[in-house]
Amino acid sequence: MLDVPFATGPLGKRRIDGRRLRSERTRRSIIEAYLDLLRENPQQPTASQIAKRAGYSVRSVFERFADLIALNSAAADHAFTQGMAQAESRHVDGDRQTRLRSQVEARSRICEQWLPLWRALLHNQHQSDLLKALIEHMRDAATASLQLMYRPELSTLPKAKRKQLVIALESLTEFESWGRMRERHGLSIKASREAWINVIDLMLPPTPSMSLAELA
Repeated sequence: MLDVPFATGPLGKRRIDGRRLRSERTRRSIIEAYLDLLRENPQQPTASQIAKRAGYSVRSVFERFADLIALNSAAADHAFTQGMAQAESRHVDGDRQTRLRSQVEARSRICEQWLPLWRALLHNQHQSDLLKALIEHMRDAATASLQLMYRPELSTLPKAKRKQLVIALESLTEFESWGRMRERHGLSIKASREAWINVIDLMLPPTPSMSLAELA
């Protein structure tokens, strides 16, 4: 009789797939525990705290992540994937006020949910080229959204002034800007959104009468 390896055949494959699924669930639970702890306390959580919150051992944490910087990177990647879905541009062909509210509401949801992680990324960025790249990727995505949503107004400006305005809009709608409104000034989510909408409206030039199709 031939010796058959344990993992061959349909039964072996199911066992391997089951282990992979359990490992992936454990990995996801550790990432979510890490994010929950960051939201509760801006201090970087320890491996022991993360493991306890996730319901696993410290060994389980380091079996899936080489170190806490690797966990930070994985959490950032997870956040970026979710953030891109949250930031999906809607109402790009709407009138000025519709686009303003759509862009600000999408951006504010991201800032409200991911500000603690953003701070952790900035704190740890010098320890990992991957973190630096993720930070720039997130910034680029935010800038692209601004350029898309306010394309009619931006199209009326010369290139140099258009670039200056986009930089100013990016700075206005960054994570820490949201954090200052919410934490330092105690504004509600609604009030913070209205502040952004009003200031962006003031910063943008008049909306041209031409359609988006004519701008293409």
